[in-house]
Amino acid sequence: MAEAFHDVLFPVDIALGSRGGPIRRTEIVTLASGQERRLARWAQSRRRYDAGYGVRCRADIDALIAFFEARESRRYAFRFRDPFDHVSCVSGSTPAPGDQSLGTGDGTEAVFQLTKTYSSGAIDAVRAITLPVAGTVRIAADDSELTDGVDFTINSLSGEVTFSAAPGAGVVLTAGFVFDTPVRFDTDQLIIEARSGGGDAPDIPLIEVRR
Repeated sequence: MAEAFHDVLFPVDIALGSRGGPIRRTEIVTLASGQERRLARWAQSRRRYDAGYGVRCRADIDALIAFFEARESRRYAFRFRDPFDHVSCVSGSTPAPGDQSLGTGDGTEAVFQLTKTYSSGAIDAVRAITLPVAGTVRIAADDSELTDGVDFTINSLSGEVTFSAAPGAGVVLTAGFVFDTPVRFDTDQLIIEARSGGGDAPDIPLIEVRR
């Protein structure tokens, strides 16, 4: 995957005005009785965005063209800061080390994957976080915050947390973080409309990629 991903962030000012969110693929079969059979084709959701709504001025157009050309349109994926879902906590709050479950120590395993859990009623949906933002990851063991670079290191291109020593059996591990979503352009052409003093790019489709 390394050659197909550029570790760069899509212009945040444009991303803040985007629209979009998670999508799933569900197959629905209607029986002769009128009852339905519903089958999930994807185990995980996939995000889709339209960043065109975030283009407001000529500087945005210039930044967009440069970014699109450098990514060779759909060829290279990149980081995208989802304006609605990019923290381990409630939107608008500051990440804390107890936000999300990281796992439970067994005295042997030293590598754990960052995840974010979405809960509704008794149902939990767990999402692997593969692009944490460097310097924002906070880790705790049994509610005691650990020190980045001493007690653990974080791989910002996989979301893996590696402890300097395997956490002991039964130790509860938690994490807080800011994260990006890996996406690519879902078009090979940018269509820009000229406007007095600037321009519009009404359709900039982005699609999440699996890593």
